[in-house]
Amino acid sequence: MSTESPARWSDPERERLEELVAATELAWLTLEVDVETLRVEIDNFALVHHQLLGPLYASLDELDALIAEAVAARTGDPEDLRRAVEARARVEPPADPALDEGLREVAPEPTRKVRPDREAQRVYRELARRAHPDLATDPAEQERRSAFIARVNDAYAHGDTGALEQLAEEWSTDPDSAPAVDAAERPDWLRQRLEWLTGKIGQLATEQVRLERTAMGELLLLAPQEPERLLEELAESLLARAADQRAELQRLLGEAGHNGDGQPRESQENPTMSAQHIPTTDAASVPADALLLDVREQDEWDAGHVEGALHIPIGEVIARLDELPAEKLYVLCRVGGRSAQVVQYLVAQGREAVNVDGGMFAWESAGRPMTGSDGRAAFVL
Repeated sequence: MSTESPARWSDPERERLEELVAATELAWLTLEVDVETLRVEIDNFALVHHQLLGPLYASLDELDALIAEAVAARTGDPEDLRRAVEARARVEPPADPALDEGLREVAPEPTRKVRPDREAQRVYRELARRAHPDLATDPAEQERRSAFIARVNDAYAHGDTGALEQLAEEWSTDPDSAPAVDAAERPDWLRQRLEWLTGKIGQLATEQVRLERTAMGELLLLAPQEPERLLEELAESLLARAADQRAELQRLLGEAGHNGDGQPRESQENPTMSAQHIPTTDAASVPADALLLDVREQDEWDAGHVEGALHIPIGEVIARLDELPAEKLYVLCRVGGRSAQVVQYLVAQGREAVNVDGGMFAWESAGRPMTGSDGRAAFVL
């Protein structure tokens, strides 16, 4: 036998209003979790994109400037000279070592890539439903709720399910401020809440569109489930472009390096070119006692890896830089794209690192030993 008030069930209009508010509330909470999750993922993707692909973009800017300068030197054309000046202006100046060291001392720890899991999303949604500041009208209560929700948002941004559960337990003792189901003021409250919920959904939908249209948002949406693979593809594309640019520069320098009688002049190659080269070796040439760093994801590692290798997924390399040994590292991924990004980054940090060309596919083809997790037969995923 139900204990609900008969008055509630005798008013079909109120019952429909209750159901409409409940459905709209669910839509609001679901969208709020989706938007906050998208914000976190875009922030994390932008961080890794900038710190790992940044050196490659810097290399391309330098190559563009060198090519423009070589063309201008050959032609003397004012338009070519203008292009060379503009290209050089796009190149970031080299960092002052002393300033760079000072910045490292005061810089915050790099943010680790986080994706809130389903349980974190569920707890976050429930806390938003119960503790949102806009659910209160008293200014003091709104302030208290705002401080609490700030803690909730911080825990969610870090994907800390345990902290969210503790916050949920903390809030569970607070009374519900909504009027009782059979209270006379209940219908007015439901209508006001429905209006508020509809407005919130509109605001969240607008924010979702804004996030998706940002540069990082559009990039991430190309492969929302596999952002690391997307970074790998981008790195391979940038490396190919850099190779083409180097070939073009060498051609220009070669043509400029001869007099009309075919006698070579003094080489004009810029010394920064060798510094931009990514140290690379083939899988068969990696020494048996080499220190290996595998930057693939956990499922790829579990499928097959080199026994004794250090495993740090690409998105965690920056945050876990102190875990890397100081000795020379040979870096592996699936086909060599992600590992090239990491080598570029490590070299920029003053560390000795070598990219294993072709990654684990080349390692397997060379007949080098692999092992799978939990005793499974090893293969490259």
